[in-house]
Amino acid sequence: MQNSTEVVSFVLSAYGNIGNLKYLYFSIVLLWYISVCVSNTILVVVIYVDRGLHEPMYILLGNLFMNEIYVSTSLYPLLLSQMLSDTHEVTLSWCFLQMFCFYIFGCVQLCSLTAMAYDRYVCICYPLQYNVVMSNKRVGKIILLVWIYSFTSYMFSFSFIIPLTFCGNVIDKVFCDQQLVIKLACSVSALTSISDLFFAFMSLMIPFSLISVSYMKILWVCLIVSKESKQKVITTCTPQIVSLSNIFVYATFQFVGSRLDIRYLPEVRVILSIYIHILQPMITPFMYGLYLPKIRQSCKRLLFDRK
Repeated sequence: MQNSTEVVSFVLSAYGNIGNLKYLYFSIVLLWYISVCVSNTILVVVIYVDRGLHEPMYILLGNLFMNEIYVSTSLYPLLLSQMLSDTHEVTLSWCFLQMFCFYIFGCVQLCSLTAMAYDRYVCICYPLQYNVVMSNKRVGKIILLVWIYSFTSYMFSFSFIIPLTFCGNVIDKVFCDQQLVIKLACSVSALTSISDLFFAFMSLMIPFSLISVSYMKILWVCLIVSKESKQKVITTCTPQIVSLSNIFVYATFQFVGSRLDIRYLPEVRVILSIYIHILQPMITPFMYGLYLPKIRQSCKRLLFDRK
């Protein structure tokens, strides 16, 4: 068996040999990353500056926009550096750091959508109690709980990965995927496998279950309210449903592909592994920033009104 101490870095083999096209790809991805950061930052600033947006739904949106920047930053810098690299090597410490940020921010994203679904549930199903149940102070506590929950959930799983020793170093993706890193370990204890499933349950199953319950109750209310109220419900809930559907499709591919070792074409594998981290951070500001009238009007007023 190979001495585990010899493995000091991983090789991200999914990049392949892109030759001189790497400079073109680098430029495109860099511009995309800048666009993601700028668009999400603008919306965070708009929500912070405009006191008319200091309401529970928009405060939760501000947290979601900030997290989209964090999620992108956990992927793009390493992705950009690897595009210009000829070896595509990443040290164990950097790989672990990317996984740590990657999965915590991913969990925060789903938990934030859960909090937003609950906010819409209270607003639509209990409108008279909304201001009491969803005060700004309570929303702040919910956001804090989202971050604590995500951090502690992943730390339990991550604590079993750090001590692992590795007998292989080739990761067949363009980023450090936890499932593939575990497969490279010389031996994996039952606790490590259980902790990984525990995090999947805490970060995927619980949020999806709570979101499903919230939207089923919202849907029931939609069936009995007036046409005007129904249109308002659809307007406020559609962006969340689109985001959730996109994440759910990605999570399904990731879960099935990693655990059942399904083989895709190299190009398909690369696209499936990163499309959520490329599209979602850009979908979020456009879906909420352009779709929700109040944010759209505030953006126009703050960015283009020179009076």
